[in-house]
Amino acid sequence: MKSLLRRLYERVVPFLRRRAPLSRPPEAVVPRVPERWTQEQAIHEGRRIDYRLYVPPVPSGAQSPRSLVLMLHGCQQDPLDFATGTGMNELARAHDVVLVYPEQKHAANSHGCWNWFKPNHQQRDRGEPAMLAGLTRAVMRAHDVDPARVYVAGLSAGGSMAAILAECHADLFAAAGVHSGLPRGAATDAIAALAVMRHGMKPLAGRVEGHAMIVFQGDADEVVHPDNGVAVVESARGLDLMGGPPARCVTGASAQGRRYTRTCHPATAMGGPVEHWELHGIGHAWSGGDARGSYTDPAGISASAEMLRFFLENPRRARA
Repeated sequence: MKSLLRRLYERVVPFLRRRAPLSRPPEAVVPRVPERWTQEQAIHEGRRIDYRLYVPPVPSGAQSPRSLVLMLHGCQQDPLDFATGTGMNELARAHDVVLVYPEQKHAANSHGCWNWFKPNHQQRDRGEPAMLAGLTRAVMRAHDVDPARVYVAGLSAGGSMAAILAECHADLFAAAGVHSGLPRGAATDAIAALAVMRHGMKPLAGRVEGHAMIVFQGDADEVVHPDNGVAVVESARGLDLMGGPPARCVTGASAQGRRYTRTCHPATAMGGPVEHWELHGIGHAWSGGDARGSYTDPAGISASAEMLRFFLENPRRARA
């Protein structure tokens, strides 16, 4: 009799469990759209743009507008190298951020640099700024990106182009991250570019409206003089802006002992906040980057994490 009851129990109970509604399905069975890491192409005014695209995974049926960061590599780099060195994809996965890594063609610059030092590439709706803005808008349309949370970041020549985009296309990019770069208008030809990179420059006058920016610059950089980091900061703040809240300055060190000085300039009525990270003992390298990528210093504070934190804290402000 006990054997008969046991067999009945073993048949009926699992059947009832399968039929009973669950008040909350286990997270493991929620369908997910897998992440994408693909090589893509786009056309802008007859020019082909090759780029890498990272789209984070999301639960199906639960998509909402996401953030986007345009990632601009430095000279002698390519999108895959830059993605590896910055480690940004892993961070973007955790924060639901779309990443776009355009590739500069060697036909456009023999060293693979963005042409930040040429006047026709320092203006809105012309040259590389127009091309990169067009690519950004195309990806935004295709991947449900929140227009208030679009950003740009870059290293060296890529950082210089990021500074140009922040100023020329402030209606598109809510904030910029410039690592070891120069401000818009720092040079107008290759010879002047080499001179200002080597010797530094004074801040450019005549800027009134500022924009949100986070700037990283190593004080041991022998490729881009550390004074250029100060020039980028002052250009972002707006030199004609007088007064305003005082800056906050803190010092610290990475887990590996690389020291830094972080100066935070609060947002004002004329522009967003600006952060300046002076990286002590770091050369021409992405701070806190992965050693598998070029131009990285793994011992430094993570520029990628701090940039993404700054971006997500600063969506584009509604205009009065």
